[in-house]
Amino acid sequence: MIRADPSRVVIRPFMPADDPPAFASAGCSRAQRVANRVLSLDETQLRHEWERVSDGLSNRHRDIEVILSRRFHEVNGLVIDPGSVTSTQALLIGGYFSEEYSFEAAALFNPSIVAHPDQSRTPAGAIRFILSLRGVGEGHISSVTFRTGLWSADGAVTLDEPSAEAISPRVESIPGGAPDDPGVRLFCDASRDLSEVVIYPITDHQRQGIEDLRLVRFTNDDGIVTYLGTYTAFGGRAIRQELLRTADFATFELSALRGDATANKGMALFPRKIGGRYAMLGRQDHENIWLLMSDDLYNWQGGTRTVTPRWPWEFIQIGNCGSPIEIDEGWLVLTHGVGAVRNYCIGACLLDKTDPTKVMARMTHPLLRCRAEERDGYVPNVIYSCGAILNRRTLLLPYAIADSFTTFARIEVDALLAAME
Repeated sequence: MIRADPSRVVIRPFMPADDPPAFASAGCSRAQRVANRVLSLDETQLRHEWERVSDGLSNRHRDIEVILSRRFHEVNGLVIDPGSVTSTQALLIGGYFSEEYSFEAAALFNPSIVAHPDQSRTPAGAIRFILSLRGVGEGHISSVTFRTGLWSADGAVTLDEPSAEAISPRVESIPGGAPDDPGVRLFCDASRDLSEVVIYPITDHQRQGIEDLRLVRFTNDDGIVTYLGTYTAFGGRAIRQELLRTADFATFELSALRGDATANKGMALFPRKIGGRYAMLGRQDHENIWLLMSDDLYNWQGGTRTVTPRWPWEFIQIGNCGSPIEIDEGWLVLTHGVGAVRNYCIGACLLDKTDPTKVMARMTHPLLRCRAEERDGYVPNVIYSCGAILNRRTLLLPYAIADSFTTFARIEVDALLAAME
């Protein structure tokens, strides 16, 4: 069972609020005034204040001087006037434009899972995996965090102990998937362990959260493997779908998706092309699962309504619980259904392998639902997942309960198919 740990914090950019309009023209900006106050400190005051800041951070973060120096250079000449400063002044100014953020203080839920890129030294029959999780902190703002673990041949699941530290990525802009909308590249090479990587909101479109990453190990036509993940970017007023791309979980690219099918939650990419085209599941009408096909990974239009609510436990809506999983019989799709009193359940259906608009079979009753003793939490009555992995004919399904904690279930594929009609 994985629960939130408020002691895990990351240093992220902080910007004092702008001056109210009535005071905007009264001298320099608020940010500049903050910098000027630091520059006005004499040598003794400067040294004492830097020692206080450094001592407060050094037992929780590595490379404090590197992080705060980088933050100073991000604001110098852009937010504050460039000028000649000493190294200590630069570090302290960087500190005033930074903050510690407890990225999973409130909840840790909605997991996704993929096989780890490095399976060397893994015991026979076992799979090393990467688990992504949605952490919620101050302001109900969501970030992506990671864990690693081992799924043993005997079915046991062992999670690696997460690091007590978290790193702040280096960020650069890249051409985005949407016109005039640059994406970002995150460099997390300073991490010593994947659990130290935190992907928190960077752009304005993400400022209120990066939600529900659905990871998939995508195999290109040339056999090259890339890890891709769709997620919801929430800007405070509007949402949109964006795409994460990585080959090594040390460098990440985040770019917007475009097209009329990308304005709602719950998109999940198939793990390979079908008929030479990218394939995606979506829920652009808030209610049904749609199949989308595209020649462009970043452009998704139209679609075919494929799975619709049928049973009482999915009368409100039905959506995917992560990317489809290829088995001999077709595409296995784990689903979530929402029923009365906004109760969530997990089910499953089977789509045709060559034409996934055809539903071959589906469950008539939920596979998983909250028990009475599990229903309370950050969001009551919710059971949810963003993906599972397959080892031979067994599924490992991580899932969250009440948007509060995450646990695992093992499911035999043959038993799952036998429960469908």
